[in-house]
Parts: sequence; structure tokens; C-alpha cells
Amino acid sequence: MIPRKYSPLLFALILSGLMSLLVSGLSTFRATGPIPGFVSLWLSAWLTAWLLALPLVLLISPLTRRVVEWLVRSD
Repeated sequence: MIPRKYSPLLFALILSGLMSLLVSGLSTFRATGPIPGFVSLWLSAWLTAWLLALPLVLLISPLTRRVVEWLVRSD
């Protein structure tokens, strides 16, 4: 198993991977429709998106946590 100290990195890796996979798939499909070679085109777009999404998630998640803490009332 992976040590707990790597949880934030693993979370960012999985979140950015899944979100970029879904968004790039939808965007590619809307732009091209069901064409031959769609999966190859999609995976290429996904890899590019993921390479951008991962560092952005790592940079933005601390800010997002602070905003959420600010918005959520403590009981």
C-alpha cells in the first residue's frame, strides 16, 4: 500500500486523471462526432489535458480548501 503521507498527491493524480478523461472525451466527441480513430484522438487529447490538469489541481487545491473552510459554518 501507499503511505498516508502521499494521500494529497494520490488524490490530485486520480481526480485530475478522471476529470480530464471525462471532459476531454466529451469535448472531443462534440468536436468530431463518432469518427474512425476517435479513441486514439481522445486519448491524445486526454494526455495533454492531464499534463496540464495535474499541476493545476496541486496548485489550486490548497486555495480551494481555504475557500471551502471560509464558506462552511463551524458548529
